Amino acid sequence: MTLRLGDGDDTIKALDAVSLTVAPGELVAVVGPSGAGKSSLLAVAGGLTVPDEGGVTVNGNDLAAMKPAARTAFRREHVGFVFQNGNLIPALTAIDQLRLIQHLNRRRTGAQDAAQLLAEVGMAGKAHRRPHQLSGGERQRIGIARALIGGPSLLLADEPTAALDRARSHEVVELLARETKRAGVATVMVTHDTDVLQHCDRVVEMVDGKLSG
Repeated sequence: MTLRLGDGDDTIKALDAVSLTVAPGELVAVVGPSGAGKSSLLAVAGGLTVPDEGGVTVNGNDLAAMKPAARTAFRREHVGFVFQNGNLIPALTAIDQLRLIQHLNRRRTGAQDAAQLLAEVGMAGKAHRRPHQLSGGERQRIGIARALIGGPSLLLADEPTAALDRARSHEVVELLARETKRAGVATVMVTHDTDVLQHCDRVVEMVDGKLSG
């Protein structure tokens, strides 16, 4: 797939004939310098941006060929996102973060029980705490659980260890790897943190919009 950004002489190829296949239960890390196109890759893979050429297939469905409303509905049900700092809603407890997604999703097939999933990520004892009562690593655990609650086919993690120290970074990526396999979800993680790559099944590099490795 190819994605161009800008206009006229300022047009650049944010993604230049990129091809990436991720199997269910596989955690793939994407590394590379800032401005290489990693964020653009996640945006296209998650159906937030439509490529200029090529397609994005999730569960046999081409996101690029869908109309905007259908793409939004598909993304809500089949794609999970993990953000840099958890991106939790301040007023909600840990378990209510997950229950809100269940309510918005309205999909029951493949979805998990919120309390059970909190236990899976080691947060059963913090179910009724709000984000300000949790550490950075704990917020990321909740963020991973929230991304998985609807039973997605694709999980996209954008620098999930950026705000964590080394020990917490390893814990979070180990958890991400374990949950990827347990849930059988295809996971793509963008990261600058080379210390955690040992927990990934595969590492690819992006430079100037091109993918290798």
